[in-house]
Amino acid sequence: MRNSIRFIHRGVVVELEDFAPYATVLDFLRLRVGNMGSKEGCAEGDCGACTVAVGEIREGALRFEPVNACIHLLGMLDAKVLLTVDDLASENDVLHPVQSAMATAHASQCGFCTPGFVMSLYALYTRDTAADRSTINDWLAGNLCRCTGYRPIVDAALEVLSASHNQPNIPDSVMSLLQDLQNEDDIFTGDEKKFFASPSTTESLSALYEKHPDATLVAGATDVGLWITKQLRHIPKIIYLGRVTELKRLVEADAELEIGASVTCTHAETALGHIDPDIAEIMRRYGSKQVRACATIGGNIANGSPIGDSPPMLIVLGARLTLQRGNNTRTIALEDFFIDYGQQDLAPGEFVKSVTIPHLEHNQSFRAYKISKRFDQDISALLGAFRFTIENNVIVAARIAFGGMAPTPRRASTLEQSITGLSLADEKRWPPAIDALEQDFKPIGDMRASAEYRMQTAKALALKALTEVAGKESTQTRVRGHREDKFESAA
Repeated sequence: MRNSIRFIHRGVVVELEDFAPYATVLDFLRLRVGNMGSKEGCAEGDCGACTVAVGEIREGALRFEPVNACIHLLGMLDAKVLLTVDDLASENDVLHPVQSAMATAHASQCGFCTPGFVMSLYALYTRDTAADRSTINDWLAGNLCRCTGYRPIVDAALEVLSASHNQPNIPDSVMSLLQDLQNEDDIFTGDEKKFFASPSTTESLSALYEKHPDATLVAGATDVGLWITKQLRHIPKIIYLGRVTELKRLVEADAELEIGASVTCTHAETALGHIDPDIAEIMRRYGSKQVRACATIGGNIANGSPIGDSPPMLIVLGARLTLQRGNNTRTIALEDFFIDYGQQDLAPGEFVKSVTIPHLEHNQSFRAYKISKRFDQDISALLGAFRFTIENNVIVAARIAFGGMAPTPRRASTLEQSITGLSLADEKRWPPAIDALEQDFKPIGDMRASAEYRMQTAKALALKALTEVAGKESTQTRVRGHREDKFESAA
């Protein structure tokens, strides 16, 4: 065990022992180092003005991701490289190609957002692939320009990313230093009353969490980070899960997919998309690139939010959770994990280890829809997920779940029973069957949607799902994000 974190910034190793457990990367840059290029805008990971690039070795190569420095905890940088807008120009002040393109296209107005745009585009630049306008828009969805100068920003991105290019030249000395930082030491900085800990094995994690069940577990900090910056919570004990090797495993098998609790959404989205295109589309709209690079599927489940995007889809697919406390593990159905608002089936010192997701059978059709005020980077007002088992054009089984309709993500059991036995050719029977949804939920109204809107929209989503799986291609049901397979017929 060591009592410090070590990472690379500006070509040298930074080693820190004395830092608050809840200190953020932006705190470090602006208050401790004096790098003022990265800005604090929203302080909640929405506007992207603070975006930096964080690199780590994956499968033998250095890979950079855009990260919101305002909510990214400093301790999470161990064994990684930190790059900011202040670091991109060469020693003789020659601008990086992304910076040069932004200047040439006059893509900066007040300039406050510019550092974040540059760093998001830099992370895309490191992918060494050509990017079209759609790809660029996806990568910039987490960056807000208050002057609304998006056109020249995207023009600059198209100019520099319209063809493949050389990856940024990372000095051999930096790569050598980074290799030296790779180890499996447990990290514990602070004392028994106030610490940042980063175990590397499930054994170390379970022992530490059993000893400190009052500690806060952090995977991506995209939720906990807001507790710190917006709710001003004092969190004296933090256990970071991102270095626990076993929790970072993702295993694709023929029958199911297993995702460790620390697997990021970015890492998981391709494998989840293999299950069904609708999952890929919702994952594309999950936060922003900066959020998905840090947020985890395990965290989206463990925080128990009634409007989390992944739980309704995973419940419908019949996902199972593996939980661990000490040396003991247990497996439960995901739908049984959520007890009530803010209450999950977790004992003190117990944590989510992994989620296992069965693949669809050949006679099953899946649909999922996210409803939000903004198309990109917005919290769901409502999310509906549907899985129909179909034989001879008849629904012989149904699993349906919603987020945003109750204090927890929950199945619509009455609607499931009402729909089971319906013929996909008998459209007249669909609406009366869908009315059974009123027996499943009594939604509330809030700032995102009224109760009436939620109920009417949930019914409309059920009708939409039936229309699509019935293969009625003449009915336009998608505004954006069309399924690659169009609407397969169940007949």
